[in-house]
Amino acid sequence: GQIWRGARQPLTLDETAAALKPDAPRRDGRAFGLGLLTQVSNPKTAVVYTSVFAALMPAQPSLGFLAALVVLVGCIEAGWYLVVARALSAPAARQAYLRSKGWVDRLAGGLMGCLGLRLLATATEP
Repeated sequence: GQIWRGARQPLTLDETAAALKPDAPRRDGRAFGLGLLTQVSNPKTAVVYTSVFAALMPAQPSLGFLAALVVLVGCIEAGWYLVVARALSAPAARQAYLRSKGWVDRLAGGLMGCLGLRLLATATEP
């Protein structure tokens, strides 16, 4: 709901604009640590993964399956955010995203809504 409602709110890049300048000193380790802390402490991440796993995981997964799942989710998350960070670090890509932010957010909100409806539909099945 909030993704859809907030789609029209503009992003402000004033604080990060200095870090995106080509002559600014790179602090990759600090940026990585801040991003990791943000993602790990984000309750929305836990809710999304919990709902996906509730809908798609077997009832009694093995310990090996769970271990592989943790590694796989970690790789997917790291890979996704690496791709997004690299793509949006290019000025042209960043401007293209900012121009289409409303539609991107509405698409994301719609997909999350569909996942929620699927969970509701499968929760009532025997």
